[in-house]
Amino acid sequence: MMTIKEIYENFNQIGCLTFSTLAENGYVESRIAHFFAFDEDGLYFRTMDVKPFYRELKQTGKVSVCGMYPSSQVSHDENNLPSFVPGYTMRITGDIRELTMDEVAEKAKSNRDFNVAAYDIKKYPRTRIFVLCRAWGERYDFDYAKEKRDHKLERERFAYGGMPYVNPGLAITDACIECGKCAEICSFNAIEKGDPYRINGNRCDECGNCFHDCPVSAIISKG
Repeated sequence: MMTIKEIYENFNQIGCLTFSTLAENGYVESRIAHFFAFDEDGLYFRTMDVKPFYRELKQTGKVSVCGMYPSSQVSHDENNLPSFVPGYTMRITGDIRELTMDEVAEKAKSNRDFNVAAYDIKKYPRTRIFVLCRAWGERYDFDYAKEKRDHKLERERFAYGGMPYVNPGLAITDACIECGKCAEICSFNAIEKGDPYRINGNRCDECGNCFHDCPVSAIISKG
């Protein structure tokens, strides 16, 4: 499983991220921000307490974040089919906690990344620091044209702070008759032969083709 350091490094390479919260009116609000630091307690970000973002964070205690690297641009071929350069997406959802100013000052003594936060607090006194302290998420590494490997997808889910998570991919039950239909139709090379056949969740996009075509309904969604 990915460490908090690895999670942070992947998000940091993306840079600008989409942070989503639930507003009082029941709608989801999104804005662009970034994680500026990490330690064993989680990932850190900041905002100002006069913003709706701050109020939503305080009211719900939760946030969801995602981003894409190296490019979110989509090109199209002569048949107008979409094309993506190989890359990855990151997403994470969980519980947040606001730090006190004393906590921020203490962390700045040993973590140079907090120096920027301390500087912002002096320049903008309404700056507030949050830590994503309990979370789960996924790194979704894609190469749809198989330019660099023989399969399209590598997925890895992770969690920290005691947060549970469900492994990716659909699943094949003991009702499998080993006809091989699922392996034939899977374009992600995620089906492994066996008794019963098995889906490699790290390669499964959950596109549903095997679920749709299984003659004995032996394929199920895990949630």
